[in-house]
Amino acid sequence: MATALHTPSELVNSQVPDASNMCFGIVVSEWNDNITGKLLEGVVKTLEKHGAMPENIHIKRVPGSFELIYGAHRMTHNESYDAIIILGSVIRGETPHFDYICQGVTAGIAQLNLRSEIPVIYGLLTTDNEQQALDRCGGRLGNKGEEWAVDAIKMAKF
Repeated sequence: MATALHTPSELVNSQVPDASNMCFGIVVSEWNDNITGKLLEGVVKTLEKHGAMPENIHIKRVPGSFELIYGAHRMTHNESYDAIIILGSVIRGETPHFDYICQGVTAGIAQLNLRSEIPVIYGLLTTDNEQQALDRCGGRLGNKGEEWAVDAIKMAKF
């Protein structure tokens, strides 16, 4: 979904189920933590805004974006979670590494969603430069973490 077509407040303020009886797992990449930390703040704030209790929001950290797949996979084995959210940021560089990581994480999360009974929300920012990432983690384009939290609540209710 293109950010230019929808504002974060449109999505966050749409019909969101009550999350007070839900439990969420969040896997956060330490790579680009100046970005993923802000995404995490947006996720947690939004989950709590819609009723999730702080003790029902469990956060695990992994070194990089590729490791998000393993972290989310491990969390799918915990039946107490209603949804899992991955948070990462990959910024294009001068090598094809960006493409490999983005494709690998996308394929891995897609497979988890096919095989797991718990929805795994794809919260990977894939940007051409750091400014684009900063614009999407609380900057001029809002915080994508808020959208991903709403997605998690809605998919948990699905």
